[in-house]
Amino acid sequence: MPPLDLMRLARVNVVGTSGSGKSTIAKQLAAILNCPHIELDKLYWEANWSHAADNVFFDRIANALHTPRWVLDGNYDRSLSIKWREVTTVIWLDYSFARTFGQSLRRAVSRMITRQELWPGTGNRESFRLTFLSKESVLLWMIRTHGKMRRRYLAVMNDAKYAGIHFVRLRNPRETKTFLASIQQRDDGA
Repeated sequence: MPPLDLMRLARVNVVGTSGSGKSTIAKQLAAILNCPHIELDKLYWEANWSHAADNVFFDRIANALHTPRWVLDGNYDRSLSIKWREVTTVIWLDYSFARTFGQSLRRAVSRMITRQELWPGTGNRESFRLTFLSKESVLLWMIRTHGKMRRRYLAVMNDAKYAGIHFVRLRNPRETKTFLASIQQRDDGA
């Protein structure tokens, strides 16, 4: 992996299939870079598993990104014109299907057991019914979108429209750990 200029990490979007670890990696990177971590799901989801209308969602994104440096996690393709308006780097967690499915399953079961509220104030929690018996299942979503996501980001990385964005494709947790360690070392030495 070629060295990455820290200036390219001023405004970062961490993307990948549901369950790939976007939020975890984004939080770690934001801590290393000492800048805000912004979670798109938190801006999108409202109480009772309802979602914000696009105009509200887009306003929330624009307001959250109204700062010189940030690390954003999440996909939501319809928001590209807003979230990538000033993005400098896109970090794509392109992990295998088996790895991502395993992470998704472990996370869902853990959240069911702990009854963890996913986004404070929404009351939204994972449940057995929602995870295993619903068309809205995050596991089903991951299964349906894993291949599509890979094809989409491969195309986007090669699209001249996005030539000004630096893309970092991380294919497994070892690469991700190495990447974060290299950023930490460079930040410590800066």
